[in-house]
Amino acid sequence: GWCVCVCVCVVSLGGVCVCVWSVWVVCVCVCVVSLGGVCVCVCVCVWSVWVVCVWSVWVVCVLCGLIQREEGSMEKELGELRRSRPKSPLGGDFSLSDCFYFYRRGVEDIVEDEVTQRFSSEELVWWNLLTRTNYDFHYISLKLTMVWVLGVFVRYCILAPLRIMLASIGLTWLVIGTTIVGFLPEWRLKSWLSEWVHVMCYRICARGLSATIHYHNKENRPRKGGICVANHTSPIDVVILCNDGCYAMVGQSHGGLMGVLQRAMAKACPHIWFERADMKDRHLVAKRLRDHVNDKTKLPILIFPEGTCINNTSVMMFKKGSFEIGATIYPVAIKYDPQFGDAFWNSAKYNMVSYLLRMMTSWAIVCDVWYLPAMHQQEGEDAVQFANRVKSAIAHQGGLLDLCWDGGLKRAKVKDTFKEQQQKMYSNMLVRGEEESSHNSDKLPPP
Repeated sequence: GWCVCVCVCVVSLGGVCVCVWSVWVVCVCVCVVSLGGVCVCVCVCVWSVWVVCVWSVWVVCVLCGLIQREEGSMEKELGELRRSRPKSPLGGDFSLSDCFYFYRRGVEDIVEDEVTQRFSSEELVWWNLLTRTNYDFHYISLKLTMVWVLGVFVRYCILAPLRIMLASIGLTWLVIGTTIVGFLPEWRLKSWLSEWVHVMCYRICARGLSATIHYHNKENRPRKGGICVANHTSPIDVVILCNDGCYAMVGQSHGGLMGVLQRAMAKACPHIWFERADMKDRHLVAKRLRDHVNDKTKLPILIFPEGTCINNTSVMMFKKGSFEIGATIYPVAIKYDPQFGDAFWNSAKYNMVSYLLRMMTSWAIVCDVWYLPAMHQQEGEDAVQFANRVKSAIAHQGGLLDLCWDGGLKRAKVKDTFKEQQQKMYSNMLVRGEEESSHNSDKLPPP
């Protein structure tokens, strides 16, 4: 319809302009060449081609609506596309021009990708004398390179050995201490010793990372019988939070060094480790969570509902499992300062040992932790809505982007339910339009 006509007119106008421009350029070139100015002719040709290219790109951007992206509902944007479209004589509410909306949104999502860039390290505006974030600026200055070499010597030859020693002491004491405490009978002394061992070892490990932690609003710290939820950037999130208190943790079971620590910690404290792919484990975890929060004498549970590590620029979709229990939720926002070191763990690129070595050879780990007021599920609010409300509060406090995408896209493809949701919205809009058209035609008086 009208979109095709506009495109044809623009293309035709563009072709006429290019032709006129080309004739003018040829005439100028002939005159200049006849005078012997070959270099001037080349410059005029290059400048003319550049002008035509800029004009063409601008026309395409205007047609596709990519110059300024405005967020709006599907129904509103499609309504604007249909505003000048004549009504189809065959009836119905479908229009071929609707395709342009989906084309434009697809191109916008490719250009302004909000998902995959959250699974890689944040691009720094300035260089912090660590690994370059932009390889186009290698060896930009000899003086700066010498400063970087001096920093490498300080970080790898002075700081790293001391940090490795402290971290080794902390992890060794954690394994030995929790194993010994695990053999004690279930008395109050065991709970006290378990908390003391955990906090002491975590503080030693934090010194091994040169962690500088600023805790805010300590009056809102999680209490026993509740669930603490936080945004997830790295395994050291646990070290950061446990420096200020002890938690019972829930998470994915791992192998290697992380698996050794998990098995040792589970002997002294009721931590819950599970296989995410095993449905039996998931049902068992839900039951154990309910039993844990119903006992007001047990430690608060620490959960990272995103289910994967995000690069600390945003908060992605929270899994609803921990919000279906009906317990008190204590939100916590964690924000790292990338100026001193990148705390994000890209598990697809680094294993646990390599990641810890990168942390110990950075300048420091500097972060802020905000304890938010306790939140409860409101009347008429389901688990998904409750999870989104908690996620928005964490994102707002930490200065992070609030994204609705699932962090599972880090390892999996987009679920069919996301596609079906968009298809359902569009079909409902078509059905509603047809019903309104038939209703208006019924109101018309007979001829």
